[in-house]
Amino acid sequence: MERRRYYEGILRSTAKTFGFREVATPIFEETELFIMKSGPNILNEIYAFQDKGERNIALRPELTAPVVRMFVNSMSNEPRPLKLFYFGQCFRYERPQSGRYREFFQFGAELIGNANAETDAEAIALAAAMIKSLGLREYKVRIGHIGILRQMLANANVPPERLPEVLQKLDKKMYDDARDILGSIGVGDDAADEIFDITETVGGKEVLGKVSEDVGSYLRELVDILAAMGVVDVEIDLGVVRGLDYYTGMVFEAEAPSLGAEKQICGGGSYSLSELFGGEKVFSTGFAIGFDRILLAMEKEGQKFENTGVDAYVVPVSDDVRTDAARIVSMLRGSGISADIDIMRRKIGKTLNHASNVKAKYAVIVGKNELKENSVTVRDMSSGDQKMVRLDDLVSLFR
Repeated sequence: MERRRYYEGILRSTAKTFGFREVATPIFEETELFIMKSGPNILNEIYAFQDKGERNIALRPELTAPVVRMFVNSMSNEPRPLKLFYFGQCFRYERPQSGRYREFFQFGAELIGNANAETDAEAIALAAAMIKSLGLREYKVRIGHIGILRQMLANANVPPERLPEVLQKLDKKMYDDARDILGSIGVGDDAADEIFDITETVGGKEVLGKVSEDVGSYLRELVDILAAMGVVDVEIDLGVVRGLDYYTGMVFEAEAPSLGAEKQICGGGSYSLSELFGGEKVFSTGFAIGFDRILLAMEKEGQKFENTGVDAYVVPVSDDVRTDAARIVSMLRGSGISADIDIMRRKIGKTLNHASNVKAKYAVIVGKNELKENSVTVRDMSSGDQKMVRLDDLVSLFR
């Protein structure tokens, strides 16, 4: 937990530097919330059941829908843009494997405001800054536009109700399954191959010649804004699908090669969802970082987390100074200095060994002779250097 809380703190701090505010939603939501967002097939993937009041409820499988529901219920009159971030556990009923759990944690953000390149760039830049702030070395940010495939599938006369299953197969690069679905709809092999070719199109701005002028100019503007914000290692990947109905435009993902097949650590895009929950139509951009998965990626890169101990470990030399030691440790704690004290009544040598084992930075050695001079001995636990310090100066020394 020390490791997790440390990295949580970094992500929270990074979000706040971008002007985002933290929100929290219940772990339980009405099941209908997720059916409206993702379709009835979501029931196969989530923990959904009836409570004692016979209400259909579910453990949240993600946090975008709950945050948008909260926005519609209680924040729709607040000035925009609304820049919200969150952290919490989610639940999905799927086969556990490396980096994929039934209970997992997401750290994400939603920017509710306007459909433009600046909004999308702000969200992508925050996601990239979060990943970079954790110290992950190898990762790739890929951006695309869901409108390209939606238009191609519409031109191929794919009915709107069949779009989600086709996009899901394309998202997972399951081309044989996608071809079977398209064939059953009456889409020929040539049209299917053209669609598959787009999903394999990856590169720089030069690949935008394959798309319509309006989408191409939008993505060029987005890449230019990102470059101005210092996010330069961005790849255009027209195969970033994000197979959910509510995505409307730009979509993006970040992946960590060290994770192998389950390498995605972040995903998001621009969407319109509030009208599904009874609110006005509002364009938003959001993303979620898989917290467990990104910690695993850092571990696979060889990053080590060193636990840090207290600033001061108070060591009474003898039983007759234990009351004085208790007074000293209380003074340090009251001044905001992390401090611990020997409560096992060990000998001084064993107590100092324990202070070293728990990674205390300094030992405050309380002896009878030193107390007569209103002083204690402070030992640097890393170097072994020590010096006499007056009690009146002890707090300022640690500060």
